Amino acid sequence: MDVKKEDTSEESKKNHIEYYKSLTKVISDIQKEKEQEGEPAIKSHLDNRIDAMQKDKQRIRDMFPDIKEEDWDGYTN
Repeated sequence: MDVKKEDTSEESKKNHIEYYKSLTKVISDIQKEKEQEGEPAIKSHLDNRIDAMQKDKQRIRDMFPDIKEEDWDGYTN
């Protein structure tokens, strides 16, 4: 299987940072939804979605190691 090399150009960086911000917002929204949910199966599904998005956020961080850990939080405001 061919592994695609990650595009780390400035344009890609800009797009990934924008996507990172959107993931942060979606995770926050899902966490609020989860707090209001009573069904355990749905809560579990929401947890799985949050976990997948957290992994995607980590993948983006790994793509751009030149951005300091503390600076990522600044991208979410």
